[in-house]
Amino acid sequence: MGILSGNSKDEPMHYGEVLGCWAYVGANNGLISGYQGFLNQVGDEGLKKLLHDAVDMMKKENDQLEMILKENGVTPPPALPDRPEANREDIPVGVRYTDPEIAGAISINVGQALVSISQVIGQCLREDIAMMFSKFHAEKLMFGMKLLKMNKEKGWIIPPPLHNPR
Repeated sequence: MGILSGNSKDEPMHYGEVLGCWAYVGANNGLISGYQGFLNQVGDEGLKKLLHDAVDMMKKENDQLEMILKENGVTPPPALPDRPEANREDIPVGVRYTDPEIAGAISINVGQALVSISQVIGQCLREDIAMMFSKFHAEKLMFGMKLLKMNKEKGWIIPPPLHNPR
């Protein structure tokens, strides 16, 4: 039997797994803070619900990852304080983000998250960590599909030139 055989939870994390988990928590912390700021500015109720869903999803991911990091003697990155709620109308129009801008930013973040998650999965030796990130990937993909559908329905998506074969 080798050093990496048996229960994967008993195996040590390698540096790539540690960095992948740690960096993902740090990125989520920044996005949670940003999305809380977006929640103060969003007007569309459907987009507001998706933002709440995204924040809840990232907080749950962080809880799982922080537990693994701590079990392996790694201090997780610090979380930012929650943003206070504000009235959308109190934010000047020239400063306030529009709903299409918010939806576009979230769409970019979902795409970047899918790539980051895939990279962590690809470098994992511990099956439990790979499976956890696989679950994150599936949840992020489903969230992205809801966001894509909303972007299309609201007319917020800007498609590239469309190919129309004859």
